[in-house]
Amino acid sequence: MSSTSSLSSGRRRVVVSGIGIVSALGLDEDMVWQNLVAGKTGIGMIKSFDTERLKTHIGAEISEGLVEAKLKNLGRRPVDRSVDLAVVATHDALVQSGHIKEGEELEVQEIPIIYGSGTGTMQSHGAGYKTLHEKGAHALRPSTVPKCMYNAISGAISMQFRLTGTNYIVVSACTSGTNAIGVAYRMIRDGYADMVVTGGSDAFFFPFSYGAWNNIGALSRIEDPVKACRPFAADRQGTALGEGAGTLILEARDVAEARGARIRGEILGYGESSDATHLTRPSADGQAKAMRAALAEAGVEPSDIALINAHGTGTVGNDSCESQSIRQVYGDAADEVPLVANKSYFGHTLGASGALECISALLSMENGIAPPNLNLENPDRECRVKLVGGAPIPIKRGPIMKNSFGFGGGNGVLILGPAE
Repeated sequence: MSSTSSLSSGRRRVVVSGIGIVSALGLDEDMVWQNLVAGKTGIGMIKSFDTERLKTHIGAEISEGLVEAKLKNLGRRPVDRSVDLAVVATHDALVQSGHIKEGEELEVQEIPIIYGSGTGTMQSHGAGYKTLHEKGAHALRPSTVPKCMYNAISGAISMQFRLTGTNYIVVSACTSGTNAIGVAYRMIRDGYADMVVTGGSDAFFFPFSYGAWNNIGALSRIEDPVKACRPFAADRQGTALGEGAGTLILEARDVAEARGARIRGEILGYGESSDATHLTRPSADGQAKAMRAALAEAGVEPSDIALINAHGTGTVGNDSCESQSIRQVYGDAADEVPLVANKSYFGHTLGASGALECISALLSMENGIAPPNLNLENPDRECRVKLVGGAPIPIKRGPIMKNSFGFGGGNGVLILGPAE
């Protein structure tokens, strides 16, 4: 490690003291990890609405009734899919961290919420558009306004768990969750908070949002849902959408240790940048800039990295660009550091993807294992990185790089370290 590490600069160390996950791969970390190691995808045929007239018909949907059952246990009814997913994931993370206890009355706690979402309360937007076109503007309900606010997600978390710190949403497309975690990390690192609830949530399986994505040209046309999402494969054709939420409880290390919390990992560094080139086409230079910034803040060299958790969408342009940017930063070390992409499991959950994949990275770090890359029978030789194959592999104990890149040209990179 470099002597320039932020860990020795007087800034507070920031750890993860709780995680909660809601995804098509599972609604708890044990099931998610089991499916990751087994190479089992959460992508299937869409069942929640009719896709007959659309070009693609697949996605990583959470099975009907599972989220609703968890909401009922919390005394809630479904409000909006992105809100519901975030509340469930946050409950589990707060319980794991010890900040709330099952069955006990909630106390007011001065805890901020910095959450990410790429598309916000899209279900509520779709319902409003449907009413507008079918019945007219006069029929729109007063609740349309608060339901359609993106910060309805963070507001719901605040009200459900009586958290009175600031709450707001970071909106930066596919980078939203990673950016939110980065902002939360900096708040604690620089002394503005002792603890922050952070993560990301997104949901798309409604006619308006999925229909729009269907026509953008980024979704895989492969009909077999198991084979559809193929990051870094030579025959990749596009990504597959997914729904989900991931919540991480970030905490100042000294505070977590003083209360005897279980530490799941540490945030060592964060880097961000903008491509400033194209709204939807990524830039290797912009991505490399964010990676270098994260590595520098963490005080680690590329060769120190145990695993790269890639953005890896499965689109032709994204995977090619990301492999180029990794090569720029890592040089020959790109031949040695293993790389895994999780979107063939979770689907592309946009603003939630960084949070879900950070949780996957933390589980890899704890278990010393990288899950397999799915559908990589024919790796793209032009992607000059060390791809994990079709079986899990052991990884060294060390930091993991998590990449997130989004439409709009935003890039966010986190360096996660193991609990010490």
